[in-house]
Amino acid sequence: TMADAGLNKYLFEMANIRNLNSWVHSEEKDEATRKAQDMVRMAVAKAALLSPLPESTLPVTPVALVVGAGVTGMTAAANLAAHGFSVHVVEKEKDLGGMAARLHKTWRGESVRAFVDALKKEVLTHPKIQWHLGASLVEAEGFVGNFRTTIRENGSLHTIEHGVVLIATGAQERKPTEYLYGEHPAVVTNVELDERLQEDDPRLKNLSSVTFIQCVGSRDEERPYCSRVCCGHTLRNALELKALNPDMSIAVIYRDMRSYGVWEELYRRARHAGVLFFRYRPDDKPKVLREGDKLTIQVTDHILQRPVSWTTDLLCLAAATIPQDNRDLARLYKLPLDRDGWFQEAHQKLRPVDFANDGIFLCGMAHYPKPLEESVTQALAAAAKAVSILSRGQVIVGGLVSRIDAARCTGCGVCLEICPFGAIQRDEVARTARVLEALCKGCGACAAACPAEAPTLQGFTHRQMYAQIKSALAA
Repeated sequence: TMADAGLNKYLFEMANIRNLNSWVHSEEKDEATRKAQDMVRMAVAKAALLSPLPESTLPVTPVALVVGAGVTGMTAAANLAAHGFSVHVVEKEKDLGGMAARLHKTWRGESVRAFVDALKKEVLTHPKIQWHLGASLVEAEGFVGNFRTTIRENGSLHTIEHGVVLIATGAQERKPTEYLYGEHPAVVTNVELDERLQEDDPRLKNLSSVTFIQCVGSRDEERPYCSRVCCGHTLRNALELKALNPDMSIAVIYRDMRSYGVWEELYRRARHAGVLFFRYRPDDKPKVLREGDKLTIQVTDHILQRPVSWTTDLLCLAAATIPQDNRDLARLYKLPLDRDGWFQEAHQKLRPVDFANDGIFLCGMAHYPKPLEESVTQALAAAAKAVSILSRGQVIVGGLVSRIDAARCTGCGVCLEICPFGAIQRDEVARTARVLEALCKGCGACAAACPAEAPTLQGFTHRQMYAQIKSALAA
């Protein structure tokens, strides 16, 4: 309203006595009234000291950088290029496709390889997309609209100037250390079984018994999260094997079958096809014994409450989905990782593909384990958010940001260490700190931490805060 009236929008202070008072203290009416009086008095004291805050505009480099060339990265790059923007794609491997190139079919039975090949053909021939395969990121600096990233490619360094970053580094399948994996040729993972199905391995038709074990390396103390795609993957592969040989005996040993949403149809079809399901407890996991070319599986049946065993020709492990080693990338762009190594978005509901740092977006399995269709959807969402910045031509910075009084600054470096956004740098000439306003989010951590009160958060100056405190205590 103030901006529409031609006034500086920062000449406004709100005493929110509804959300912060009447709603939370509806049963204490007298106390709520006194609190409302305090809040209004504090707001007036601060409003008397408000001053207009300046904002400035900076140009946007209409170029995008996509990190990762799996299905998610390719989808995002194709969408950005379709909007007419130049795209640089950096991929550490020498080929495109990522983990999806090893998968056989989607839960609906569609060929993943055909989809990946068609997508590769589209993006490799697009004139707006420049590829950097077998490359790595070395250094990054800048802010929304004006990033500079240095990459190492073919032994040489060069710098890319771009306006946005899309993180699409994907995930990988954990290599199991249990159930004789790597010790017996009859033990494989779900992805390795996919590769055999893709190649039409004739040995699969001759199998008489196949066993799947779920939650191998996930939902435990080391990785407490659910990898989400494993149950659907197992059900899909079990149905594929049944289609090759309807007489094949297939058993699934599980903790909890989590066939998300419409994937429940796969579970219904598997039961109808004769796939057997045995549940196990975390403290009583199945045992796998070597029996020559075959394996013996032992598990306690949760209904019969007694051990059962059988021999199997092939044991397929639903191994955990784990993140790539994203620590260096997170450090370069100052991005948060959770305890398991997945990138964390700014807000699960309100900003699901954004980071707190403006101009950097997240998509696909770099975020958390998800099926292919969700990764594609998130790639399109991240690309749309990126386009909203690239198409502006300029970004607005300033307003509620910190500024440092060089006369007060002693160069102790506390503010550099505490700033979560990397918005403060050291001026090596003056030996003081300075704020990069385009990176500052106005959190006020530097102003609160500095013993000399050199940083001042505009709109929340020390003088304004002291005036509010004095007003609150004067009642």
